Amino acid sequence: MVGSFHGHAHNRKCQLDWHPMYIAGTGHTEGEGCEHIFSASNELARSTRHASAFHRHQSIEEHFTFWDDDKYAALSNFLYNHYREATRTIKTLETELVLIKSELGLDEEDFVRFFNQERAYLDAFRQPPVQDRLRIRYVEVLDELKDCRTKWDAAREAANNALTSVAIGDVHQINALLSRARHRVDTAYAQLQNAEALVAHMETQLGLEQRWEIGCPEYMEFKEEATLGKYRAALNELERLVVMRLFELARLSMSGTGKFPIDLVTRYLCPALGYKLRQQIGKALQRRSDAIRNAINRYNAQAASLNPPRPKISWKDIVEYSFLGEFDLLRHSWIPLNITL
Repeated sequence: MVGSFHGHAHNRKCQLDWHPMYIAGTGHTEGEGCEHIFSASNELARSTRHASAFHRHQSIEEHFTFWDDDKYAALSNFLYNHYREATRTIKTLETELVLIKSELGLDEEDFVRFFNQERAYLDAFRQPPVQDRLRIRYVEVLDELKDCRTKWDAAREAANNALTSVAIGDVHQINALLSRARHRVDTAYAQLQNAEALVAHMETQLGLEQRWEIGCPEYMEFKEEATLGKYRAALNELERLVVMRLFELARLSMSGTGKFPIDLVTRYLCPALGYKLRQQIGKALQRRSDAIRNAINRYNAQAASLNPPRPKISWKDIVEYSFLGEFDLLRHSWIPLNITL
C-alpha cells in the first residue's frame, strides 16, 4: 500500500493497485503514520544539532517516550471520536449512494466493473504495439536522413565556394578556409553515413523491401502518430505536474491561490506555520511553478504542431484550478475511454 498523500504522485495504474482508496478494508486509513511521527520528531533537529552523541540519543529517547505516553493517554478519545466519525460518515454516504444509484440506474456490481474496465484500459494502452512504435521511429529516422542530406549538400556547396572571396596569394587564409571546409564536409558525410545505416537497420527490422518516400500515405500516417506521441508526452508531463501541485495545495488548504505570490500565500493563509517551514513550503511550490511553466511552453509548442492545432494553455489557466475536475485537457489524451453504462 502507498500512502494516500504520496500515492497521488504515482501513475494511475499504480494508484488502482496500491492506493488506500481502492483497497478493501482500509477505510479512512491514509497510510501516512510514519509522516505523522516524522513531522513531530523534526523539532529535535534544532536542539540536537550541536549536542554530543549521548545527549542526542537521550533527547530522541525522551521525545519518543513522551510521544508513546501522550498517545496512550489520548487513545480513548481517539477511538471514540473516530468511531463517531465513522458511523456518521457511513450513514451519510449510504444515503447519498442510494440516491446516486437510483438516479443513474446502477448497482453494486457496476462499481466493480468500472474499476476492472479502467484497469484493463490502462493495461492495454500503456504503449502502442511494437510494430507501430518501429514505424514511428522509422519515420523519424527518415526525417533525420533528409536533414543529413541537406547538411551534406550545404557543406559541399560551401566547400566549392570557400575560396571565392579570398585574395590571391593569402596562403594562411586559404589553408584555414580549406581546413574548415574539409572538417565540415567530413562531419556532414559521417552523419549521413550513420543516418543511412540506421535507416537500413530499421527497414530490416520492419521487413521493408522498398524505402518509404517522404509524403507517401504510410509516411504521413505514422508522421502524424509521431507528432501525436510528442504531444501526448508533453500533455502527460503537464498533467503530472498540475495534479501534484493541486494535491500539495489541497493539503495546505491553498487551492486556487496561485494568483498570489508564494510568500504571501504561505504567510497569510498558513499563519500557524513557523517561519522556516513557511519558507520551505514557499520554495517547494516555487520550484513546482517553474517546472509547470516549462511544461506549459513544451505543451503549447506541441499543440501548435498538430492539425488542427489543439487549444493553447496559459499560466493563468493553471494557477486558477482549484479541483482536479477543472483540469479538462485530459479530453485530448491518448484514446477516449468509451464505457457504456
